Amino acid sequence: MQFTSEQRLDDAVLEREFTLGEIPGILWTPRSASASTPAPLILLSPPPLGLRKAYPRLVARARHSAAEGFATASIELPGRGDRPRWPAAEQALADLRRAVEAGEPVSDEIIDALILPLVDRAVPEWQTALELLLSLPELGGPVGYSGGVISIGTRLAVVEPRISAAVLFAGSFVPRAMFEEARQVTIPLHVLLQWDDEGNDRQAALDLFDAFGSKEKTLHANMGGHTGVPQFAGDAAAQFFTRHLK
Repeated sequence: MQFTSEQRLDDAVLEREFTLGEIPGILWTPRSASASTPAPLILLSPPPLGLRKAYPRLVARARHSAAEGFATASIELPGRGDRPRWPAAEQALADLRRAVEAGEPVSDEIIDALILPLVDRAVPEWQTALELLLSLPELGGPVGYSGGVISIGTRLAVVEPRISAAVLFAGSFVPRAMFEEARQVTIPLHVLLQWDDEGNDRQAALDLFDAFGSKEKTLHANMGGHTGVPQFAGDAAAQFFTRHLK
């Protein structure tokens, strides 16, 4: 991990950009974090927009988390932002757009081609990032995960024992294979669902929530489209992490 820049945000949060090989990322730590009082860490998975386009919403969540004493970190998804293009993923996305614009149902083949390779690449990258982040003296466990693509969070919750709780955003297509993985999830979950999300299969999201094997799982559903998550929904997610990471 190589830090490439740093700045103070309102003197309360230290923002540091870093790279992991070709992977760019951002780490936000509260002013209180130190080797003697390491901060719990929340992994903020960005949407497929790219890290730069998603920065305003990510930094808002980072500031909110820092006020509660949490450090947060985000890394760029494969094939997004400034990372090398991924032709297979771009073709799958083009196929998805073509089906949606034609008013056709999105096939399992398109969903699998779009999501499963992304999960296969992104999850090991998150695990590498987590290993390096936790080597910093000002960061400590327990660790939380927050964000979408929901299938990435589902896989991480199964394979990464250092993640103790997760907030998942039900706003992306879900391959059928992920339902079996969801049954293996046991950590506490807080799932956000926008009821009128134009790009999300609501029933698939409900079925996935039902499939999660966690004894503690909460579905927080609100009216509105994909980008209409109300502020109080974020407050509830923050309270969830405070219960489980402190």
